Amino acid sequence: MASVPSLAATVNQRVSDALSAALPEAGAADPLLRRSDRADFQANGMLALAKKLKGNPRELAGKVVDGVSAPGLIQDVEVSGPGFLNITVADEAIVKTLAARAEDDRLGVPYAENPGTTVIDYAQPNVAKEMHVGHLRSAVIGDALRHLLDFTGEKTIGRHHIGDWGTQFGMLIQYLIEHPGELAPAEDVDGEQAMSNLNRVYKASRAVFDADEEFKERARKRVVALQSGDKETLDLWQRFVDESKVYFYSVFEKLDMEIRDDEIVGESAYNDMMAETARLLEESGVAVRSEGALVVFFDDIKGKDDQPVPLIVQKADGGFGYAASDLSAIRNRVLDLQATTLLYVVDVRQSLHFKMVFETARRMGWLNDRVTAHNMGYGTVLGADGKPFKTRAGETVRLEDLLDEAAQRAAEVVREKARDLTEEEIQERGAQVGIGAVKYADLSTSANRDYKFDLDQMVSLNGDTSVYIQYAYARIRSILRKAGETGPVPHPELPLAPAERALGLHLDAFGDTVAEAAKEYAPHKLTAYLYQLASLYTTFYDQCPVLKADTPEQTENRLFLCDITARTLHKGMSLLGIRTPERL
Repeated sequence: MASVPSLAATVNQRVSDALSAALPEAGAADPLLRRSDRADFQANGMLALAKKLKGNPRELAGKVVDGVSAPGLIQDVEVSGPGFLNITVADEAIVKTLAARAEDDRLGVPYAENPGTTVIDYAQPNVAKEMHVGHLRSAVIGDALRHLLDFTGEKTIGRHHIGDWGTQFGMLIQYLIEHPGELAPAEDVDGEQAMSNLNRVYKASRAVFDADEEFKERARKRVVALQSGDKETLDLWQRFVDESKVYFYSVFEKLDMEIRDDEIVGESAYNDMMAETARLLEESGVAVRSEGALVVFFDDIKGKDDQPVPLIVQKADGGFGYAASDLSAIRNRVLDLQATTLLYVVDVRQSLHFKMVFETARRMGWLNDRVTAHNMGYGTVLGADGKPFKTRAGETVRLEDLLDEAAQRAAEVVREKARDLTEEEIQERGAQVGIGAVKYADLSTSANRDYKFDLDQMVSLNGDTSVYIQYAYARIRSILRKAGETGPVPHPELPLAPAERALGLHLDAFGDTVAEAAKEYAPHKLTAYLYQLASLYTTFYDQCPVLKADTPEQTENRLFLCDITARTLHKGMSLLGIRTPERL
């Protein structure tokens, strides 16, 4: 089913037609329509057009107004200021457009014009290490972007580039070979305990690695054994990976995120490609030998003393670094997965690394006009003091602890408001509200900015929070249940109150907002839209009686506005990976 165009798009087209008819010498011109406080919409395009035609903008605007004819759509058009067009749409057009959208589960969200295949690199924990607050943003932002892109018709493929290769595994494996009783049998512990044991052993091995030069040398030789496929080494490595995956799944389940096993493709997956990647780079001249290492230089990237900062593909000792695995991953994603877009959701502190990797891939032709790469560098999660979020002891906050506390805090809020919920339902809603609160706080901030992690604010019923939106949704569902046999029915013939108009016009913008958020990789634009929608619904609820309206038709029409608002809130929140409970 084709998406129903928004009122904004329809009005823009009518004004554009009138402009072309009144001023044919202008050619194709955009009226530059936008929402306005002075009317429903304002067209600002006459100013630029008047400059182009060397005419008076108010006079040209007057000619366009005379040519606008859209009965049932546009109620009034007037010239304002230096040549703006203030446009008011008809009440019936608002209701009719929303009624047409209500017949489609997409609620007016258009499909992308030229959908392709996007590989999203997100949620990248490290094997043998517990996940901490620093892993939160990549997972939450990546998951939301994937929902948005999928819904607009893009084919998405997830890639979780987990840290499962390199020096630290030589260190860890060598330590366990020399201290075989340090790790409890996997069958004796659950996933969380297994990861805690691995994490403890990792810290112990790191301490020895840093203090003992002979152990460090043995660990480096163990890396070579790992890379060359030594059975004893690989068996231990595989155990670390398997136990870590069980743990990862448990954390992502708490985050209410689906992680597919076939999409966990760590650094190790590209081990067999890295030598060929290095060879291709060197043979093409993109990479050169410098002091025994294979590196790529860039004219615009320099460090101290104005010396060039190279991208190291292969170290002088023959070992491969992150650049080799990242470039091999690009080759795989472009050549094997046929990706048209590579989207990386990684810490903003890695921006320089990926700038160099992407430029190297462009020089090789792996990235070009048809295949592009984008780094969604995200900011840091800060504590209330504005510093990186730590425990009181100064340690990194475990992600599981943070999520558990959010669910517990939210359950307290739900319990205070609950009227007919059992304790089991309160705990279930608490998890949905608490995890939703964490996700929403993350997503409502532009990805490249830092944000403060404040649970008290996140689970508040007031302000720009997911809890506020979830309660608005639950309130609507309650009203619809109380309506009984009276159902939502649109009545375009009825005049709309100001609060009804404001709500209806904002509902009309849902499709355009989702399309823009997906195109610009900007989930914060959708969160802002949903918060405003919940706020406008609160005003509507306060000013416009629903079940006690003046006439049955008015009740049906207001129930219709309630119903499509609830569906829009539900759909919008689901695109962010946040649940909307029916009862709170």
